[in-house]
Amino acid sequence: MNPISALSLVLVLVAVATVLGLLWRSRQGRAAVVAPGTPDAPGRPDALTPADVGSRGPFGANATLVQFSTRQCARCPGTRVLLAGLARSRPGVAHLDVDLTHRRDLANRFGILQTPTTLILDGTGRVRARIGGVPSRDVVLQQLDDLSGSTHDQLAR
Repeated sequence: MNPISALSLVLVLVAVATVLGLLWRSRQGRAAVVAPGTPDAPGRPDALTPADVGSRGPFGANATLVQFSTRQCARCPGTRVLLAGLARSRPGVAHLDVDLTHRRDLANRFGILQTPTTLILDGTGRVRARIGGVPSRDVVLQQLDDLSGSTHDQLAR
């Protein structure tokens, strides 16, 4: 292979990798809304119970933020702090962190391909949104507002 062809091939591979990386990055932290009564993907559950994720405590009366993480996840501690803080600031909202390190069954059941992954459940335990990657505070607040029918601006007054 001549040097010009090799250089061209390397440049094309770098360009393709860059485009794919930017596409992947743009999708991180975005909420995929799940319509009520509709599973978010075939074969995945559309509702959860505390027993499903091994929780001893109840879910929130209005909403539950279920975070799936692992011990090796570098972004999970920051996500845990964010979600726990948001749950404390909202009445009826609970945060639950599920460690998937030894729970491959949960990762398979809920289709978890990356950590952190956050499921936002309504008061009945139905999955209403799914966020892959580190969630944005505004995205989570918007989802909680959509569930409660209010805005966090109104709650601050």
